[in-house]
Amino acid sequence: MREKIKLICTECLSRNYDTTKNKQTNQERLEINKFCPKCNKHTLHKESK
Repeated sequence: MREKIKLICTECLSRNYDTTKNKQTNQERLEINKFCPKCNKHTLHKESK
C-alpha cells in the first residue's frame, strides 16, 4: 500500500508538495529536484519525517 509523504525544500524548509510512495519497494527517503515557489527556483526536495 502507498503512503502519503510531504516534500520539504532543502533551502527554505517550506513544505511544498504532497505525494505518495510504496514503502515496500522504496525503503530510503525520496529526493527530487522540484520547483519551490518561495525560493522561485528549482531546488532539492526531501521527504519529511
